[in-house]
Amino acid sequence: MTFKTDARFQKAIETFDGLNSQDPNLVDDLPKELRDAQAMTLWVDALYPNATEAVHLAARCQHLCRWERPRDSYPEGRAGYLKWRSDLKQFHADRSAEVLRSVGYGDDMLAAVTEINLKKGLKTNPDVQMIEDALCLVFLELQYEGYVGEWDDEKIVRILKKTWGKMSEVGHAAALKLKYSEPAMTLIEKALA
Repeated sequence: MTFKTDARFQKAIETFDGLNSQDPNLVDDLPKELRDAQAMTLWVDALYPNATEAVHLAARCQHLCRWERPRDSYPEGRAGYLKWRSDLKQFHADRSAEVLRSVGYGDDMLAAVTEINLKKGLKTNPDVQMIEDALCLVFLELQYEGYVGEWDDEKIVRILKKTWGKMSEVGHAAALKLKYSEPAMTLIEKALA
């Protein structure tokens, strides 16, 4: 894809990575959001080799500077969680747009990436679906096992059902090829039953 060699695209990715490298939350000695953003790109490349420039940009900035809006800065409970998630999407979209504008992208690209960041048209906008598949796969590959045994099984099964419902058939196929521990696979089987 020619856009990947474009100086503007490379500068945007470099800037996103620079911001995410400031995440104080480390996983295997890597800033968590940097690790996850790079994993998003790997999933987009693996599943959707013809994905647009907007999808590739959105993959790298989906959770840009997420640690600046921690979950515990919102009230406990479902209402607090939903408000946090809603505010986060807008925060990521706004920060991403600032970066994209600063490296020379115009309104059309800002609008396309913002629409993906805000998840407008999930299940109807192919670009949003590609990113949702990548997000779900990053969760399943890098985060899911950490919750097994920490959260009760019913909660995990509910989360898995919601995750599965957001994914396309392409995402489902990739998810089933991941390697899981026996307890983690048992919960997946329960969620899909």
